[in-house]
Amino acid sequence: MNDCLNGSSNHEFTIVAFSMSSSGQLGLSLGIFIIYLITVLGNLAIVFLVYFVPKLHTPMYFFLVNLAIADITSTCTCAPKLLFITLTRDHRIYFSCCMIQLYFFIFGADGEVFMLTSMAYDRYLAICKPLQYYVIMRKNVYIAMAASCWLFGAFNSLLHTLLTSFLQFCNSHEINNFFCDLNSVLAISTTNTESQKIFIFFEACIIFLVQFILTIISYICIFSAILKIRSSAGRMKAFSSCTSHLITVILYYVPVLFLYLKSNSEESKEQDTLISMIYVVLVPMLNPLVYSLRNKEVWGAIVMLANNKMLKL
Repeated sequence: MNDCLNGSSNHEFTIVAFSMSSSGQLGLSLGIFIIYLITVLGNLAIVFLVYFVPKLHTPMYFFLVNLAIADITSTCTCAPKLLFITLTRDHRIYFSCCMIQLYFFIFGADGEVFMLTSMAYDRYLAICKPLQYYVIMRKNVYIAMAASCWLFGAFNSLLHTLLTSFLQFCNSHEINNFFCDLNSVLAISTTNTESQKIFIFFEACIIFLVQFILTIISYICIFSAILKIRSSAGRMKAFSSCTSHLITVILYYVPVLFLYLKSNSEESKEQDTLISMIYVVLVPMLNPLVYSLRNKEVWGAIVMLANNKMLKL
């Protein structure tokens, strides 16, 4: 393609995705479908479980529901198109569809980051200030926290999408990733994007780095408070209340930090795509499993719902 593509055109991008044999494509399609199914069903199960079990109507599980929604948003934004590509080998995506995908991916990613920080703050209050917990974490407070996370995510994703939609793409329309990632789209633009990249860098520092630091500080305070508990049973109980969230934080931040802190090179593009797969596709699948397999309250809620269903039958 020699024509320039911009926000007013109906032209297409080409998503490179993964290069592999026919059998490899089939195996990848099957894997993506299974992961997508587990992710959507697992996160929806968390949402319905918290909604129907009054025992789980607490700030922690309210934030968990919002995290599940963020996971569903991220996965449903990227996985179906990737599945379509692997099944049909049709790598085309309309410019408008690419911008929609970009918007909802940033929206879900921002939501996930802020929800993880909100959950860290919730665990900090529960363990370090237990007597003041329900005074500070009132219903209107945690609802306002979640709403502000989503509102900021909506505004931020809209800003980046609008800025990107005005760029020109004359030399190449091939996106070297499995979805319309912001950095991958900027990399093929013929417009000078230095100012936008600087803005993205500083915003990433503010959003991801600051949120990560706040989460780390919360856990330093949590571990310090746990170590002061005299009984080993008390320490284990306090630690077990935050292990699921800690595992989720590690699963999300490790691949993201590795991807954005390492040096960029042409040889690492395939590696970048695989790392993106971890936090975009795999982590949203693992989150509900982590919270269900390691959480006695969730298991108790599942058993209670199952018993109630049996009694009705």
